[in-house]
Amino acid sequence: MSSQPTLIDLSKITSPAELRRIMHDLAREGKRIDGRAPDQMRPIRMEVGILSNADGSALVTYGDTVAIAAVYGPREVHPRHLALPDRAILRVRYHMTPFSTPDERKRPEPTRREIEISKVIRQALEPVVLLEQFPRTTIDVFIEILQADGSTRVASITAASLALADAGIPMKDLVLGVSVGKIGDLIIVDLNRYEDAYGDGDMPIAIMYNKGLVTLLQADGQWSPEEIMRGVELAYKAAESIYRAARDVIKSKYVEAAKTTQ
Repeated sequence: MSSQPTLIDLSKITSPAELRRIMHDLAREGKRIDGRAPDQMRPIRMEVGILSNADGSALVTYGDTVAIAAVYGPREVHPRHLALPDRAILRVRYHMTPFSTPDERKRPEPTRREIEISKVIRQALEPVVLLEQFPRTTIDVFIEILQADGSTRVASITAASLALADAGIPMKDLVLGVSVGKIGDLIIVDLNRYEDAYGDGDMPIAIMYNKGLVTLLQADGQWSPEEIMRGVELAYKAAESIYRAARDVIKSKYVEAAKTTQ
């Protein structure tokens, strides 16, 4: 169960249909189940350099969702015949720990969903990483979801981007993940697990904030062109606060490193 506050007593909800009805009733008043405004992110926490055995690492929390990313490389490709002569290979593995959800414990082996999300995260990162600077090598990104409360895909994108920056991998910009959803006619950002499971649509978006570009946009559910535009606008607005937090945490690490060398 999420520790985030809610407007209703979730323990008294007897069925998903009842929860969906209550969420739609709140949405008609411009409200959400956890009391946030439609464009309001949950509290965000970020740390870099948390794993000493990785070349770069980061921890990112969106509310109760906790993602850890570790980067290894650039390093030699194994098997060698997979190496590319003109650029590095970017490999991403997304995995949810068996204890990450309050529901039935998931099996430890990769699921089809995890394989798909691994590919999606790689596609969101590839336009940003300067892979051509490291031919015949691989850069491996491992992501573990320690706790899942919605928006795991976009929290993972942000964590992976920070870990790549922490590893000193050159990039055109940071990539920041924001989830957008809809409940009835209400467009919202940063979905919790109830909004993710029982809403009318979700749209994970990856944004290069400084460049004003989108490297990932997926949509599940029925969206009108106007709703998609509104969702992208809300995502870009939310990305501003995520970018400031990411920039500050990276800057603070190098400031501390400079102090220790003086």
